[in-house]
Amino acid sequence: MGLTRRQAEILAFITQFSEVQGYAPTLQEVGEKFGLSSVATVHKHISNLVDKGYLLRSRRNSSRDLEVVSQQTDEPSLARIPLLGTVAAGLPIEALDDHEEIILPSEWLGRGRTFALRVRGDSMIDEQIRDGDTVVVESREMARNGETVIALVDGDSVTVKQYYREGPNIRLQPANPTVPVLILAESRVQVQGVVIGVLRRF
Repeated sequence: MGLTRRQAEILAFITQFSEVQGYAPTLQEVGEKFGLSSVATVHKHISNLVDKGYLLRSRRNSSRDLEVVSQQTDEPSLARIPLLGTVAAGLPIEALDDHEEIILPSEWLGRGRTFALRVRGDSMIDEQIRDGDTVVVESREMARNGETVIALVDGDSVTVKQYYREGPNIRLQPANPTVPVLILAESRVQVQGVVIGVLRRF
């Protein structure tokens, strides 16, 4: 089962902590790592990881009762991908140069280079891509009609839209009836990648 970004980060921390220390961190130590003052919030994340099969509770009466499920049990490993900036789900905006990394299950990776972008705007809301989400993108220069792409427009701004080739033009179709369609000459549009996943923080 898929993980939210925070769940993946917590799992990676518990895994690394356990490998180095030889025992799992306490809920308080997890909270301190991620700036979570409420133990109940940490407990909720841990419970979700247990329910999804990534963690086990090995000793009920211990504060260090967490055990990472072995990756040899066909559970997916984790991977780091670059978070390259922000993409507009609306009118195109300028791409950001600064980037960081996010952690996600390896099964989410595309066939080639995979990266992530934060989404600003709600033009793709009917495709369940919302303002503040992070999209996982497989780097590609070609797309099929109907795929959701990251498109570079006029060489200096980026947007996320559904892609349709129509003769000499490219139609960048929003998934929100209140947002205008972009119909541009093919020379003005360069596909940067195809969206293959969405991460959302609750």
